[in-house]
Amino acid sequence: MQTASMISEQVYQPEADTWLLAAAVSEEICGADMILEVGTGSGEIAAGIGEVSSGMVIATDINPHAVRAARKRGVDVVRTDICQCFSCRFDIIICNPPYLPTLPDERIDDWFEYALDGGENGRVFIERFLANISSYLVDTGKIFLLISSLTGVAACEKLFCLYGYSYAMVACEAVEGGESLMVYRLQRAPVQ
Repeated sequence: MQTASMISEQVYQPEADTWLLAAAVSEEICGADMILEVGTGSGEIAAGIGEVSSGMVIATDINPHAVRAARKRGVDVVRTDICQCFSCRFDIIICNPPYLPTLPDERIDDWFEYALDGGENGRVFIERFLANISSYLVDTGKIFLLISSLTGVAACEKLFCLYGYSYAMVACEAVEGGESLMVYRLQRAPVQ
């Protein structure tokens, strides 16, 4: 039997990236938006947005421990990879992806790793997310994606363009160790 502390060790707890992303998104919510958070972890962002939005807020996570933790916070959460189980579209999609560059011998092979392991370049999940998320976003929708300077800002911006998004950095914060965290707002690029 797993104790609550064992479960919480398997769930990404709120950190500077969580607070930065939550603050950036909160400024852009328009009442009845349909909002999806991909990779909710503890449910901190989805729960906070649910308190200020009159629209539907739903979250996903692949980690069963995170799903339980978010449900305890009152979050409507589904266990799935990205958002493969939905047939609807959302006005706002939020994601704090696993972005830490991780070599194969650094992998920890547990549920917590899903929140951290960005692959060798830190962009493996980000690219998979961008390749799959478009069909879940309304035409005028917005994606809020957190990235780290460790992930390669220029490389991420190239990915945004590759997958057809215009982008703007809407928040930035320096954290320990010389790392910077950035929140980008992505929207479908206008057809030329």
